[in-house]
Amino acid sequence: MALAEPGARGRLLRWPRLLLFGDSITEYSFQENGWGAYLAERLVRKCDVVNRGISGYNTRWAKLILPRLITESADGVVAVTIFFGANDSALKELNPKQHVPLEEYAANLKSMVQYLKAVDISADRIILITPPPLQESAWEKACLAKGDKLNRCNATTGQYAQACVQVARECSTDVLDLWTLMQKNQDFSSYLSDGLHLSAKGNSFVAAQLWSRLENKLSALPSLLPYWRDVDHTNPEASLL
Repeated sequence: MALAEPGARGRLLRWPRLLLFGDSITEYSFQENGWGAYLAERLVRKCDVVNRGISGYNTRWAKLILPRLITESADGVVAVTIFFGANDSALKELNPKQHVPLEEYAANLKSMVQYLKAVDISADRIILITPPPLQESAWEKACLAKGDKLNRCNATTGQYAQACVQVARECSTDVLDLWTLMQKNQDFSSYLSDGLHLSAKGNSFVAAQLWSRLENKLSALPSLLPYWRDVDHTNPEASLL
């Protein structure tokens, strides 16, 4: 049987998009039991969850590439997460390539939020995420295994987290303060696999916290295409075109 003529195929289906923008903690979020994979599962047939995590990146580099990810035509972008700071907060004397000074980090975040607003992504659709706390002894072991010295510290990471929260306040966006929330439990090491990146428990924690902020924003999204039991099998064109 020949396919229907192009003009008879109905409107092009355009899936809404949730963009996850960040460093390795975002890039790895689509692995098994990752927080990005959790969001994709919750939003299946409602929204594409697009992973734009780039391992090792900081906000200095991120602000340069954001306009290449979301152009002036931002139609269909229903929400954006911006999750940087774990690399920016690296100690300058030990990791100058990734380090970004605190004031510049805040300015870069603000610049990215302002760009998103300029392409009609409103503040209520933007979520900033602070870096998680750093478990120094575990991360030191990871550094030593690579022949490096401990190149981050939790107190410094906390300063970057506070700056992220302040930017969200000034820009009227939502914020997920992982640095504070994870340390409400005195031993937060179980949230981290190597002192820096998320463990399975940490991924579950981020997924739950982030979903609580996204659910209301995305609750109105309809399911795309009818449930299979609702398709008229005698005349599928009537249901699907």
